[in-house]
Amino acid sequence: MEKTWLKHYPAGMPAEINADVYPSLVELMETAFKQFPAQPAYKMLGRSVSYAQIDEASRALAAYLQGLGLEKGDRVAIMMPNVPQYPVAVAAVLRAGFVVVNVNPLYTPRELEHQLKDAGAKAIVIIENFAATLQQVLAHVPTKHVVLASMGDMLGFVKGAVVNYVVRKVKKLVPAFELPTAVRFNDALAQGRGKTYSRPVVGPSDIAVLQYTGGTTGVSKGAVLLHRNLVANTLQCEAWYQPALRKIPKDEQLVSICALPLYHIFGFTTNLMLSMRVGGCNVLIPNPRDLPAVFKELSQHRFHSLPAVNTLFMAMANHPSFGTVDWSGLVISVGGGMAVQQATAKQWLDKTGCPIVEGYGLSETSPVACCNPTDSTAYTGSIGLPLPGTEVTLLDDDGREVPLGTSGEIAIRGPQVMAGYWQRPDETAKVMTSDGYFRTGDIGTVDERGYFRIVDRKKDMILVSGFNVYPNEVEDVLTLMPGVLECAAVGVPDEKAGEAVKVVIVRKNPALTEADVKAYCEANLTGYKRPRIIEFRTELPKTPVGKVLRRELRDKK
Repeated sequence: MEKTWLKHYPAGMPAEINADVYPSLVELMETAFKQFPAQPAYKMLGRSVSYAQIDEASRALAAYLQGLGLEKGDRVAIMMPNVPQYPVAVAAVLRAGFVVVNVNPLYTPRELEHQLKDAGAKAIVIIENFAATLQQVLAHVPTKHVVLASMGDMLGFVKGAVVNYVVRKVKKLVPAFELPTAVRFNDALAQGRGKTYSRPVVGPSDIAVLQYTGGTTGVSKGAVLLHRNLVANTLQCEAWYQPALRKIPKDEQLVSICALPLYHIFGFTTNLMLSMRVGGCNVLIPNPRDLPAVFKELSQHRFHSLPAVNTLFMAMANHPSFGTVDWSGLVISVGGGMAVQQATAKQWLDKTGCPIVEGYGLSETSPVACCNPTDSTAYTGSIGLPLPGTEVTLLDDDGREVPLGTSGEIAIRGPQVMAGYWQRPDETAKVMTSDGYFRTGDIGTVDERGYFRIVDRKKDMILVSGFNVYPNEVEDVLTLMPGVLECAAVGVPDEKAGEAVKVVIVRKNPALTEADVKAYCEANLTGYKRPRIIEFRTELPKTPVGKVLRRELRDKK
């Protein structure tokens, strides 16, 4: 496909980026530590953590992890919400020469066990709020070393103690657990300070992150993201942001609101790594669902950047506390993870004066592949143009490019595209073409200016508030439930989340109730994967060969 989009790039936008500026994310981060030592890197609950503090703490934790006898390339899981310990852990794992395995802290024991086993994680850095989940699976996974963080670890002695007391005793957010061999986060740092840190040689083709994403087989699989992939995407995003960033006064540090979970690749790249690259500061939001707390935090800051999913933009724009925040500094609102709705985009622009620019990407593309120009003044309804150095094409079922004006499967090639799925060459072969394109499973069109638009989904994936839910996984869990003969999961439109999970169940036991199913799903599936709608039928619609006709189930609400 001819790169028509290059003619419609904002003025001064490069066609390519040079990902060789840094041989690895380690180099990118250490450059930031040297360049911006005194600047705040993170702010949370009235406390500020500088680049120098992240540098010192991560070096100490890296030395501690190396002292456990782990070898270069070993996987270390990180299971935390947005707290300063998360970026410290990421920097430590990478600086020690290990691989970050991002884990959703809301995972159930079943989901956590699968991921730790699949990744072969030797160690985990986890916040105590979710330690009870880890306790249930620790005997069955290869994870032998546990570093246990608390919410207040990096907030200073007095503030930290108060926060920990409130979290544990007042809000009761830490269920009882027993992990006798775990080492407390601050103790690990103290031990690490007494050890020698040995800086390994980390290069572009070393693995940086295993980013788990749903599988068509119902099993979550790890997208292998190399240092080169993440460095490239960070630099691509930086170039793409420039038209907006130029509006920030020269004497102001870029301040981003970090409401996206950092364990999700969207937040990992656009908040954590991009801010490192430009010396920016992230205001950490540990729980974006707690909107009163979000607005209380936002009202304390002047900020410029807010990447988020449609669900959060909509909830914020409709919240009574919206007016308590000074939005005058906001120059870039990036929507990703799910489609941005026109009504949300209009309301956001009316209220803030800053349009939402919609982007598109996947865990497999580190994640950003396309985005609307950041100097856009209105909602386009498209996913925008391919980023510098990115090629996007539309393919038919046989892998041939479709003629202009025809819809086809969106396929992406560029320096941000993953190396493959972790230890799953069969799954990798299904999605990578012989000439290096990643087939996304999304069906799109492109106009004469090179703007892409998603029109359908080839895969049966359900997109709930930016998180992928694969029907097979929900079905696999439910068919193990006593009383369920068979079932099918589909996505149905949902005003808040974009889509919601609906399951249609054929009962083996007529006494099985909706409440039974909900309780079972609560124990086995993390929140966004749980069905919102449960329907019982005597049979499922099927093709003559017995394949469930999901489309029929979708059409009948």
